[in-house]
Amino acid sequence: MPDQVLLTGVPLRRDQVVAVARDRVPVALDTVAEKNLTEARRHVDALAEAAEPAYGVSTGFGALAVRHIPPERRVDLQRSLIRSHAAGAGAAVEPEVVRALMLLRLRTLTTGHTGVRPVLANTLAALLNAGLTPVVHEYGSLGCSGDLAPLSAVALALMGEGEVLDAEGHRLPAADALRRAGIEPVILAEKEGLALTNGTDGMLGMLVLAAADLQRLLDVADLTAAMSVEALLGTDRVFAEDLQALRPHPGQAVSARRMREALVGSEIVASHRGPDCPRVQDAYSLRCAPQVHGAARDTLAHAETVADRELASAVDNPVVLADGRVESNGNFHGAPLAYVLDFLAIGVADVASIAERRTDRMLDVARSHGLPAFLAADPGVDSGHMIAQYTQAAIVSELKRLAVPASVDSIPSSAMQEDHVSMGWSAARKLRRGLDGLTTVLAVELLTAARALDLRAPLRPAPVTAAARDLLRAHVDGPGPDRHLAPEIAAAEALITSGALPPLLQ
Repeated sequence: MPDQVLLTGVPLRRDQVVAVARDRVPVALDTVAEKNLTEARRHVDALAEAAEPAYGVSTGFGALAVRHIPPERRVDLQRSLIRSHAAGAGAAVEPEVVRALMLLRLRTLTTGHTGVRPVLANTLAALLNAGLTPVVHEYGSLGCSGDLAPLSAVALALMGEGEVLDAEGHRLPAADALRRAGIEPVILAEKEGLALTNGTDGMLGMLVLAAADLQRLLDVADLTAAMSVEALLGTDRVFAEDLQALRPHPGQAVSARRMREALVGSEIVASHRGPDCPRVQDAYSLRCAPQVHGAARDTLAHAETVADRELASAVDNPVVLADGRVESNGNFHGAPLAYVLDFLAIGVADVASIAERRTDRMLDVARSHGLPAFLAADPGVDSGHMIAQYTQAAIVSELKRLAVPASVDSIPSSAMQEDHVSMGWSAARKLRRGLDGLTTVLAVELLTAARALDLRAPLRPAPVTAAARDLLRAHVDGPGPDRHLAPEIAAAEALITSGALPPLLQ
């Protein structure tokens, strides 16, 4: 983890965003960033003094851009913009999302294409470093003209208005929090209100965080799938490198390799590898796991490419160009992000769906090849993991609903000035819920497959799958009479979220 993220006006890396958002790594502006800010501001100041109206500098906004605003009313204009646009509603979104949003807006400011004063950027950095997180509400962004309401909530805090969470998570008025932290509220000058709100930063921040989470969950899915294959007396031959090479999708190759390596040295797999094994083919949920997981990996790789492009972007409207021109544009439209956020939700739902099918097979005596019904200690008296699979099924059904794309919707706004919007913020919000659901589904598969491996004794599982089971056993007991299962599911979720799984695989 870096000690500091230095903003230089060049693109950030995804891991830097995660470090600031989740681990509260401090940020700083270097001299290049300060120079970019100062030079761009000179151009804005020149336009502010000119007789000719310039959008965002000396005019109203959106459908009200036809009105020229005299100099003595422009501070009021900026303040009114932020207050009126901070119109969010619903529950407060997660602090890590807000911190990512703040960092990404700060990064764009330091490119020198927004025209804000250095004091504004430095104050935003000071909020991040003080651990002050503006309260941003769930609803208020259409993913076009920027994440307007969410970003306005941050701008409001910079002005010393609204509410924030302090470093300990206490909610308090922004004015009090800034005073305690020794941060002077900002009085916004020309162009600065737009520069703080016209960005895709909320969508992008959630995409970057989701990509990190999904990468970890796909690694876990390969492991739990291998455990299920082993527990169900499946074959590892279908994961052979030469078979996978016949269909050269990169993600498929990665997942097949991981599953193949996870099963190396398994006494359980070896026990039915001989010519007397009557089964010719495993079910699709076992045999095709690399194809499904791999497709999700390839979708994630595309989404990461889009995220990296956006991390290299300067999104604002209007923008300040190197020759001093201030030009309107449409770069704030969230379609590139909205699409991949929706694509990822599809992959999340499908990976969860195939995991649930594997779990169900381990619980069904007609398909589990000798395992007890529902893996119960005394079937009939005990129900084993019967209802844990119900929980999986309920979540998978919900994930299918969350996979319905948000980006195909559009609700015109701003008196039809903004007549086609991306809904990218909504796509990001449902993806976060989807990742939570996938975590739980994999947690149930982990619990079930680990119990099934124990029930295959005295045959021993592979070193990798045994290590995963043993990590789980530090938190959850092995097979036995029925116990309260909800805490065990929560313990498995925590193990997955911690990053401790999968062991022994790269």
